[in-house]
Amino acid sequence: MSSLAQRSLACQQRALAEGALVPLATELLDSSPWPPFQVRRLLSATPKHLHAPGPKPNPFQPWDRRLEVFGLDRHVVLLNKYPVEPGHLLLITRDWQHQGGWLNRDDWGAVAALWGQQNGLWFFNSGPEAGASQPHRHLQLLPRRPGQQPCPLAGQFLQALESGVTPWPWQLGLSPLDPSQPPSAETLAAIYGELAGAQGLGSPRLDASPQRPYNLLITPSWFALVPRRLEGHGGFSLNALAYGGYLLATENSDVAWLAQQGPLALLAEAALPRP
Repeated sequence: MSSLAQRSLACQQRALAEGALVPLATELLDSSPWPPFQVRRLLSATPKHLHAPGPKPNPFQPWDRRLEVFGLDRHVVLLNKYPVEPGHLLLITRDWQHQGGWLNRDDWGAVAALWGQQNGLWFFNSGPEAGASQPHRHLQLLPRRPGQQPCPLAGQFLQALESGVTPWPWQLGLSPLDPSQPPSAETLAAIYGELAGAQGLGSPRLDASPQRPYNLLITPSWFALVPRRLEGHGGFSLNALAYGGYLLATENSDVAWLAQQGPLALLAEAALPRP
């Protein structure tokens, strides 16, 4: 079997040729005022999923077969139709599962099955208040080359693990992973449940649904959960990637406010304050 990366590249080439893939043009803003954050300005027309929320068709029922990389038993791997980075992948459920519900054993099994095929940054937005653009369950993967940092704040996450102290003013659950071996579905599910309970989301075993919105960021070395209270601030839509150090400014974003207050103040507005 060819690797996920090889299949993804072949699918990207076909989808681009057929017009199914619509990469977004951006420019990297001067990051000197706010290192190590990466702030990009969207140059393309704003995609529909970044506009104000409202009723919209489910793009995953059915999904665009031109974007399908390959299928698993209960999940399908798709290219993100509107990527900022090449190779941005979505792991969707074949059947309807709500984005705001608990991730289950099947979801973690699918992540574990793909783990060894493609190094990268996994992330999840639990609902609209956490930056999710679609209600149909989907995890996301940004591919990374061996040795490439998964996200701009990766170093701070590792320092937080080593020191036991998180450097940010928002609530955060953080657990180490062993980068030398792929985690099992059971390991991922156990960490997810432990962090959810510790951060006040409730229990996947005992509660019908999470008690509040949240983001997940998962790398080969750590697993992070960020409870949320707002979708964004100052015209910035904030999903899990924002808490990894990636910000995207659109025509509605108050970049002047960001320049004055800084990314940490922006993220603090939308996350749950640390007790």
